[in-house]
Amino acid sequence: MLDRPLVFLDLETTGATASRDRITEIGLIEIENGQHVGEWTTLVNPEMSIPPFIESLTGINDDMVASAPVFSEIADELRSRLDGRLLVAHNARFDYGFLMNEFQRLDIVYRSDVLCTVRLSRKLYPGHARHNLDTLMQRHGVDCSARHRALGDARVLWDLTRIWRDDVGVEALTAAAAAQIKPPAPA
Repeated sequence: MLDRPLVFLDLETTGATASRDRITEIGLIEIENGQHVGEWTTLVNPEMSIPPFIESLTGINDDMVASAPVFSEIADELRSRLDGRLLVAHNARFDYGFLMNEFQRLDIVYRSDVLCTVRLSRKLYPGHARHNLDTLMQRHGVDCSARHRALGDARVLWDLTRIWRDDVGVEALTAAAAAQIKPPAPA
């Protein structure tokens, strides 16, 4: 797994429905040959109001995104950071769905192999019932000063992956990841 280009990604959004809700923040960690080579984050103007529950969860409010770029303004840079990399995310279907919908609104086809860290954790640690991010952070001793912010959560995923590599070994991590990687969804 760590021998291929990776991008650990997290999104904050206005809600849970990719076809209706919009991205408010993107954070990603770029990995080459198992090494951290870069990270990138941006607020995104969702062109809609952020619901109070989401604001209380993420701390992102309408004033913060009012002067942020809209998705179309960052789409090219984001796509260049994603292209050719395995997309790694927690509950990856959620993040991947939002990316696909945002790109589709711009008539851009986005497809990527995807690895879900929830599924990977279940494969590596089948004796544990819970695999949400807070539980994994507690179980593996990972701290995050910016929980529910995109870059903070992406960093947690990178931290967890290195902990898992050290815990179960590179071969076991690679085999478990290979069994979980999903190819791009059909167009």
